[in-house]
Amino acid sequence: MFTKLLIANRGEIACRIISTAKAMGVRTVALYSDADINARHVAMADEAFYLGGSAPADSYLKGDLIIDIAKQSGAQAIHPGYGFLSENAEFALKCEKANIAFVGPSATAIDSMGSKSAAKEIMGAANVPLVPGYHGDAQEDDLLVSEANKMGFPLLIKAAFGGGGKGMRIVESSNEVLAAINSARREAISSFGNDKLLMERYLRQPRHVEVQVFADSQGNCIYLSDRDCSIQRRHQKVVEEAPAPGLSDALRVKMGEAAVAAAKAINYEGAGTVEFLLDTDDSFYFMEMNTRLQVEHPVTELVTGQDLVKWQLMVASGSELPLKQSEVKITGHAFEARIYAEDPQNDFLPASGKLDFLREPTQSEFVRIDSGVRENDVISNFYDPMISKLITWDESRPRALQRLVHALDDYQISGLKHNIEFLANIAKHTAFKDADFSTDFIERYGDLLLTPATDAADDTNTALSLAALYQLCARKKQAQLDASISHDPYSPWHQNSGFRLNSASQHQVALLDDNHQINHLDLIETQIAGQSLYQLQLDDSLITLSGELVAEMLHAEISVQKLDAAQTEQINKANGHKLKLPVSQVGDDFTLFIDSKSYHYRALESEVIEEQDNLEDKLKAPMNGTIVTQLVAVGDSVKAGQGIMVMEAMKMEYTIESPFDGIVSAFFFEAGELVSDGMLLAEVEATDTVAKEESA
Repeated sequence: MFTKLLIANRGEIACRIISTAKAMGVRTVALYSDADINARHVAMADEAFYLGGSAPADSYLKGDLIIDIAKQSGAQAIHPGYGFLSENAEFALKCEKANIAFVGPSATAIDSMGSKSAAKEIMGAANVPLVPGYHGDAQEDDLLVSEANKMGFPLLIKAAFGGGGKGMRIVESSNEVLAAINSARREAISSFGNDKLLMERYLRQPRHVEVQVFADSQGNCIYLSDRDCSIQRRHQKVVEEAPAPGLSDALRVKMGEAAVAAAKAINYEGAGTVEFLLDTDDSFYFMEMNTRLQVEHPVTELVTGQDLVKWQLMVASGSELPLKQSEVKITGHAFEARIYAEDPQNDFLPASGKLDFLREPTQSEFVRIDSGVRENDVISNFYDPMISKLITWDESRPRALQRLVHALDDYQISGLKHNIEFLANIAKHTAFKDADFSTDFIERYGDLLLTPATDAADDTNTALSLAALYQLCARKKQAQLDASISHDPYSPWHQNSGFRLNSASQHQVALLDDNHQINHLDLIETQIAGQSLYQLQLDDSLITLSGELVAEMLHAEISVQKLDAAQTEQINKANGHKLKLPVSQVGDDFTLFIDSKSYHYRALESEVIEEQDNLEDKLKAPMNGTIVTQLVAVGDSVKAGQGIMVMEAMKMEYTIESPFDGIVSAFFFEAGELVSDGMLLAEVEATDTVAKEESA
């Protein structure tokens, strides 16, 4: 076994590898970029070395420098994690030549599966079932268009050397083919440095089922359960589970044996995953093989009771597999939900920023969190925006799912946009509970997943009322602190109430919400038995509240009554729902956490002027990124919603659309230029404005 291991990665996977290495008595070496100087994985490792700038090309992709650091530090092995250099055959070969163990398969095996086209040929020869398609080397536009028309629609265009949904396009008709080819090529060359494409028939409602395989240098190869990864958006996995629900024992064995055959066909060593598309008639087709540890490996670990990173280190040091196929036991069920910094309400755009507040669910034998961040860390726009992976296990699928729902309700983040509520909506969806899904699940139920079938207006009003209560409780707490400092707790100048002679106290609260709406709230305070009760009217409801702040928690009681029923009743207590709500506050910004939902507000002074929405905001950069291309020219007429330019951020392309009919009057950035969030990218003069100027 190695005595020292270098981890050529960052974030949660680096932390995950370090944890196992430490448990095995192996010392660890971390790497870091400018953006990761204070990162969690750096703090966890025994030692750390600086790589360079924040961009991956300036740091985590510098293979030669990484090998030099391994030599300098005395590390006998390099674990690449996933992403970055994990499936780079050239890097694996350089490690071998430097007499440093690469914790993964051989360069030849990586190379065999690195090209999806070559992989299809190898799998066909090994009798692994394939989806019909074109995987040839010829890449001329005319040929690809011709092959697409022969194949029929819908079809899938994919980057031959890609993964993670990058360089992938679904094409519904012949007239879309050429544009999809060009777009996929651009994204493929940007993400993988190779623009070769392949095409295959697109199955409408398949499931994505993959099999974990493991092989050693002695020729042993087994499969360790299967996983269902059908819950995806933009072909990137969101929720995974093991074992895949609804498969017969015979089908599991058939898929497992096909996966082993795929691994043996390329003399595979180490951890790998063979991904299949499972059709509605239980036929399955090879999709690709990932020659590395998968992001979702924890669900397999929880149902098998094995540490796959430990297995990787053992195999890389020359040991045999710890188990034979007959010894693999599957117990219970596990789910993994990927917690991302992204905005589900804005087409899932990645969100960078500071984690002002982070409270994770309590970990136990049923709940596991693989994370690479801590409170006050910054999610950078240079890397994948994953915050953590939330994994739950129990003896059955329903029980494991209930634990996932509960854990998501207990996961609290503020400071940036995230997808926790979206994940909770998936977990609570009836079709997901019934395991009635395919890879188009999010597309099919998207509206409901983004806006659940609850009374959204009532939810918003309840949250707004509790936010107002929080403000009043915070004011009162501050007034009490000020009074104690002034040593005059009875001074009327330190009272929090809006004092009026012979009248109930009145309070005004102004809150800016995430929709840029300013909410002016008037609350009436009544003292009953020494307790402050607050009442306000929102829409057709009368809301009564009481509460206090205890550390970071708002202890509240709220009663909501329709006006026709409430007008005749006297207020004597809140007499309603009692809640304990976590609250985070940074400056004037604060967030309330209610179950899996978070409500963010900014406390305003009454003289703040409300900002008006501007259609031209759509021409501003939605995040930091790079301009890819201009789709039209200055002077061209465009329609509302027509794409005028393409930008790239976090290796994903985003089309900037015209907000209205008009004429493009200016572009402010050229292809290749860097832009920051909020920068105006182009100018479009509305058609009616142009017409008025011409008539004048």
